[in-house]
Amino acid sequence: MQAARCGHRALLWGRDAAQIETIRTCESNERFLPGLKFPPGVEPRASLAGVIKDSDDLIVAVPSQAFTSVVQSLSGDIRRGRGLSWACKGLERGSGRFLHSAARHILGQGVPLAVITGPSFAIEVARNLPTAVTVAATDEAFAVRIASLLHGGNFRTYTSDDIKGAELGGAVKNVLAVATGICDGLGLGNNARAALITRGLAEMMRLGQALGAQEKTLMGLAGMGDLVLTCTSDLSRNRRLGLALGAGKSLHDAVKEIGQVVEGVGTSEEVWRLGQLHQVEMPISEQVYGIIHKGWDPSEGVRQLLSREPKSESS
Repeated sequence: MQAARCGHRALLWGRDAAQIETIRTCESNERFLPGLKFPPGVEPRASLAGVIKDSDDLIVAVPSQAFTSVVQSLSGDIRRGRGLSWACKGLERGSGRFLHSAARHILGQGVPLAVITGPSFAIEVARNLPTAVTVAATDEAFAVRIASLLHGGNFRTYTSDDIKGAELGGAVKNVLAVATGICDGLGLGNNARAALITRGLAEMMRLGQALGAQEKTLMGLAGMGDLVLTCTSDLSRNRRLGLALGAGKSLHDAVKEIGQVVEGVGTSEEVWRLGQLHQVEMPISEQVYGIIHKGWDPSEGVRQLLSREPKSESS
């Protein structure tokens, strides 16, 4: 949609051919973005191969758990010199790999890669509300190309060479948004929410340091910016999941009620594994993992966080 606003032809493909036909007929995505007409230039198509053939640049926007299979399905049709970018936030389920690592494994070394990330709820982008994002890429020229494709009007883009840091921020914030939602679902107040966001950022920074991410990336749009957004707005599915869990609902009922993929469910396990692998202390993320995957009690999780030994804030 944003590319079309900037004057480009935007070919749109999805796995559900019937849904694509409905989008083509209605000129809008009534399922996820009701009442918002696409700008001129958006062209829904049922054939993935046809979209790839007729496109100069490719942007994948699917749940992270579907990312690998989508990249595999388009890998044979990517022409030499063309890159791949995506607006997915998470880690590969099961392996814990960053999405750029998964894409590199499938596509090889010759394809430039980029992630489009930052505080950017789809509904607000669709409404053309002011938004700023980071385009982090393996190749500077490709970062500039994708950023230029989307930059315009109320949509501002910045570039970065730290794709690992940008993806880490987008993944960890999902987990911390669940934690903040749990806190608010338990009715623990504004002080507790602010403390969770701040100490959650410290966890993100510690893990980023262990993985070689740049500190400035995690303090920017891809890290702190996205963290603040998802922890404080009920448009966030991750936060809504936490609210439901804090209010005593089961994981199954909470996810069913939300009705869409909640990235924090799978990402919480992968972030916990990364922390364990690199021996990084991540108590908030560990509690979210336990609540979601081990059935731990949310109230007990908060008690354990508060009862930890005093320590320096800089550690």
